[in-house]
Amino acid sequence: MKENQNNMQAYAMQYGTFMGIFWIIKFIFFPLGLYIPILEFIFVVGTIAVPFYGYYLTRSYRDKKLNGVISFGQAWIFATFMFMFAGLLVSVVHYIYFRFMDNGSILSYYQNFVTTLSKANIPGYPTKPMADQLTQAIAIVSSLTPIQLVMQLLSQNVIYGALMALPIALFVKKSKKTL
Repeated sequence: MKENQNNMQAYAMQYGTFMGIFWIIKFIFFPLGLYIPILEFIFVVGTIAVPFYGYYLTRSYRDKKLNGVISFGQAWIFATFMFMFAGLLVSVVHYIYFRFMDNGSILSYYQNFVTTLSKANIPGYPTKPMADQLTQAIAIVSSLTPIQLVMQLLSQNVIYGALMALPIALFVKKSKKTL
């Protein structure tokens, strides 16, 4: 039993590395996409593709390493670990970016966006209280150090990964009876 857990963890690390590389490539499109809209579109498509790629990797683990048999619990734990390891890998890139490269450019972009929208007088678009709330939220995020921001992103990646792992495990599970 202990050997199976160690093998699962090792394979989750391996497959999590693939997912992490995908997330890193996807992340590169985010800051660039603020200024080049097609790259933002690629980032969004990549984000939508994450659970499908997670399904593919979990199914691949089931078929290649477990001879096509996996329980819901095993699939959920594997997918959760895979997303956790991917989150750890992409966190290194997040830290490098926010510590050495960003210099507040993403938050400046969003602050300029809120200011422009509030001055545009578009009916229904940010009202004064809404614009003030958005400005306050941007100020709170800008007060975070790069490590605090990265830890926040890492915890979100782990939580969202554990939640995405639930439907993935449901679709990937396969017992000997259903073969």
